Amino acid sequence: MMKWLFILFIVVPTSELAVLLYTGSKIGVMPTIAIILLTAALGAWLAKSQGLKAWRELQRRASAGEPPGDAVLDGLFILFGGILLLLPGLITDILGLLFLLPPTRRAFKPVLYRQLRKRMKNGVVVIRG
Repeated sequence: MMKWLFILFIVVPTSELAVLLYTGSKIGVMPTIAIILLTAALGAWLAKSQGLKAWRELQRRASAGEPPGDAVLDGLFILFGGILLLLPGLITDILGLLFLLPPTRRAFKPVLYRQLRKRMKNGVVVIRG
């Protein structure tokens, strides 16, 4: 747990600051700010459109009596991507956008499934019916 807190509160902000300073020195302050604002606007639009699409898929599956399946994972990725886009910085913006785009979400799903299976096997994650 301490490792994750260290990464979250020290490594991520320090990395973001370094990237912002480097980018600002190479392309200028105003273009850097414009990139941040552009990714925020694009991210907000993507989060809304993809979130609504995932919500409709969940509703469709529920009304058909089907298990939610990938729609739940899509919703989690979209939520996490939206949160990352709220954080200031280019690294988190890029990661957030990757979680919002359907092709990259499809690439991340097997990794998440493997992690969930591993945690379920070790008893860290328990699903009760």
